[in-house]
Amino acid sequence: MDFTLKTYTELLKALKERDYLFQTYKDFILNPTERVVIMRHDVDLLPGNSLATAQIESSLGIHGTYYFRIVPESFDTDIIKKIANLGHEIGYHYEDVDLVVKQNSDMKSKNVEIDKIKDLAYKSFCNNLEKVQRVSNVSTVCMHGSPRSEYDNKIIWQKYDYKKLGIIGEPYFDLDFNQFGYLTDTGRRWNGSKVSVRDKVDSKFNFDFRKTSDIINDIEKLPDKIMFTIHPQRWHRRYLPWFKEIIFQNIKNTIKKYYFVDKK
Repeated sequence: MDFTLKTYTELLKALKERDYLFQTYKDFILNPTERVVIMRHDVDLLPGNSLATAQIESSLGIHGTYYFRIVPESFDTDIIKKIANLGHEIGYHYEDVDLVVKQNSDMKSKNVEIDKIKDLAYKSFCNNLEKVQRVSNVSTVCMHGSPRSEYDNKIIWQKYDYKKLGIIGEPYFDLDFNQFGYLTDTGRRWNGSKVSVRDKVDSKFNFDFRKTSDIINDIEKLPDKIMFTIHPQRWHRRYLPWFKEIIFQNIKNTIKKYYFVDKK
């Protein structure tokens, strides 16, 4: 079965056997290497699943980057500390544009000034970044896609500069995806661009992997630099949550494609 912790372990071992160096995103920025894998984890839901992937990686001598949302279904301070103590990087998975629009009903009007949204979202970002930093040091951040939102969370940076806050990197701005291959499990498959609203990059590398086993079997075709984006809530050890996830994700993919991808 795909998207199990057993399969995830097999993927990591296959990458190690190909002599890739694993770096956190922060470490790559500070000390870039030529043959590298960055394991990025977007902790959208079920933070306990992220602790499971973090423990597997740690057992293999691998350190990854874990981006936590500020919402209750992601922001579990005990789990964040445990993952950080394993040597992984902790970052902020920001969605402050979406948050302030939801919190201010007047902003749902088409006539609202976009600058007002950016100002409030930046203030929200600063406050939430501080909350994450109280739990663990934060050097990099990454946007949450918020597929149902009219606005892209990255629009804050059209007016403001996160580097003035001591943030050294945001993958969608600071990673050259013509040097890095990008593989994301969005849509619970590796070729989910058709059901992805914002988790997309412009890159010269084009992959058509459907299953994790496809990646493992063709691993020699991967470039020297790769970023994987993992959503740990998709990866399970037990059958029942695995089955629930596949049903939920298939429904979600249909809705996202029809209402949020095709109509854009």
